[in-house]
Amino acid sequence: MASSEGFLTDEQREMLKIASQNVETALPSPRLSSSPKSPPTLLSDHQLKVPACGKAPTGGIAVRHVRRSHSGKFVRVKKDGGGGKGTWGKLLDTDGESHIDRNDPNYDSGEEPYQLVGSTISDPLDEYKKAVVSIIEEYFSTSDVELAASDLKDLGSSEYHPYFIKRLVSMAMDRHDKEKEMASVLLSALYADVISPAQIRDGFVMLLESADDLAVDILDAVDILALFIARAVVDEILPPAFLTRAKKTLPESSKGYQVLQTAEKSYLSAPHHAELLERRWGGSTHVTVEEVKKKIADLLREYVESGDTFEACRCIRELGVSFFHHEVVKRALVLAMEIQAAEPLMLKLLKEAAEEGLISSSQMVKGFARLAESLDDLALDIPSAKTLFQSIVPKALSEGWLDASFMKSSYEDGEAQNEDKKLRQYKEEVVTIIHEYFLSDDIPELIRSLEDLGLPEFNPIFLKKLITLAMDRKNREKEMASVLLSALHIEIFSTEDIVNGFVMLLESAEDTALDILDASNELALFLARAVIDDVLVPLNLEDIASKLPSNCSGSETVRMARSLIAARHAGERLLRCWGGGTGWAVEDAKDKIMKLLEEYESGGVVAEACQCIRDLGMPFFNHEVVKKALVMAMEKKNDRMLDLLQECFNEGLITINQMTKGFTRVKDGLDDLALDIPNAKDKFSFYIEYAQKKAWLLPSFGSCAVEALLTAAAS
Repeated sequence: MASSEGFLTDEQREMLKIASQNVETALPSPRLSSSPKSPPTLLSDHQLKVPACGKAPTGGIAVRHVRRSHSGKFVRVKKDGGGGKGTWGKLLDTDGESHIDRNDPNYDSGEEPYQLVGSTISDPLDEYKKAVVSIIEEYFSTSDVELAASDLKDLGSSEYHPYFIKRLVSMAMDRHDKEKEMASVLLSALYADVISPAQIRDGFVMLLESADDLAVDILDAVDILALFIARAVVDEILPPAFLTRAKKTLPESSKGYQVLQTAEKSYLSAPHHAELLERRWGGSTHVTVEEVKKKIADLLREYVESGDTFEACRCIRELGVSFFHHEVVKRALVLAMEIQAAEPLMLKLLKEAAEEGLISSSQMVKGFARLAESLDDLALDIPSAKTLFQSIVPKALSEGWLDASFMKSSYEDGEAQNEDKKLRQYKEEVVTIIHEYFLSDDIPELIRSLEDLGLPEFNPIFLKKLITLAMDRKNREKEMASVLLSALHIEIFSTEDIVNGFVMLLESAEDTALDILDASNELALFLARAVIDDVLVPLNLEDIASKLPSNCSGSETVRMARSLIAARHAGERLLRCWGGGTGWAVEDAKDKIMKLLEEYESGGVVAEACQCIRDLGMPFFNHEVVKKALVMAMEKKNDRMLDLLQECFNEGLITINQMTKGFTRVKDGLDDLALDIPNAKDKFSFYIEYAQKKAWLLPSFGSCAVEALLTAAAS
């Protein structure tokens, strides 16, 4: 038993030999035996049979997995010799825990075991919300508008800015009036430069949607949020049409809906509401628009006298209204045009302010754009305004302090120097014509002036200019504009001209709203009044709406006009919408016409009757005079009325269009009229022949009307 296998008996050695031979023939090479598809070892099929000679049995363990300890006992070891008491372990033992010594010269950090560390995935919106709370808190502490704007820009994530609006206002609502005023000032400062108008709107929509939740924590949340919205409208960061649009997205029972009603009825409808709203929270950090404009005008005039650019820039900075710097730009340019010697100084100031970053690029472009839009009016006081402006723009562009985007935004609107010369000249002339009309109230003279221009293809542009200029004036001019539209429609404007003119107005409604606070409502009134005056028919409103972009605020104005027309007593209300003026109710006008005709028929003087017609001030409604005069002539069997019509026609008091329309209305109602006046058709045939001889009627009325009447009378 001295051999290396001395621990085994002869019988066991023989069995081991046989088993080894079987393994060599049955198994593949060791390189392939690691395959998962290799057959299991055959050694497990050969159980050891220990003879009863006092040796400990192995319990049926494969010989290969059996070792004998130094104590003489058999022990089971791991497969492949990988461990067990008294064993060395397998050649490459990777199952057990290994210890890496960092002090070992051969230590490699790459051998360190990997460890997965759990971490929470951060939501960018949550991070943004946390960051803006810090910015707002710091702003409430420091009152530094510029720092808050800079921090918000540095934060990035501009797509989340509506949440900033919501957070700023909701935090201010739960604080003192000082913070509320500061929040409104900051919103005005951030408008357009940092936060886009659409994001401002979306932020307030989010506030309205969460008004019910805010009311739980803030007792007077409805009233405070209404103040914020009304203040935003006054500060021109929300258009007035926002209230109407937002109402349609909210349930009537919601707090948000109550907020909009309160803002509209309690704050924006009050007299002098702008001044009251700006002072509501004490106004400690804000001054009125008029006060700012006065300060800007004063500092610019001082600069003209002193020429101290550094001091002027300091004064502009001290105003603390970076969001209103476009007014500085506009007034500086106007002053440069008014005082030729001041032009180099003003351009130097604007260049210096732009290079210092005092006036931002967007504010500079906005100032130039505002001046470009008002050049027509400015030219009335400064005849060379357009020429001067066209010389200033290239200088500003070449020196780099006016962004090239101005060219696109301004000239694409057709308001600047690359505009067609004929169209520019037309606009200049019609502005003068409209101003003269507002002074004289002479419709025939205006019509003659337009006919002399001989550019009917520009009629829609005239309508746009007329209403835009009227909207910026008093109710008298608005009423005169509506009256003029009716006269123009009958005389020289087609329905298509009127429709296209209103489309142009509505397409630019958002820009108009920046200068005219209630532009959307006033445009709706002009549209509705045009329908009441028979200038347009309700179907034309559908045509106008179809020509507008889907996201245009003008579409909302058209819907408002429809609502006005559908209201009870809409005709009378809309005829008086500009405060009375000449806008009598239709029935009132008819009664006055009937009384003056009866007075004339009973022995009145022609000249006096003509004066009464003129005093009515409704030239677009003179076809009613023609109709009633003809009917009265048939009833009274007195042709004296024809003398009155002849005199009115000779004086130009009743135009050929109005005369034709009056005859047409009588012709259309002749069958009903014949029930009361049996010889109505015969008399009317006579009146037509008489009118045609006197050239009262348009050729389009034609002889077919006479033939039809004669045929009807004969039958």
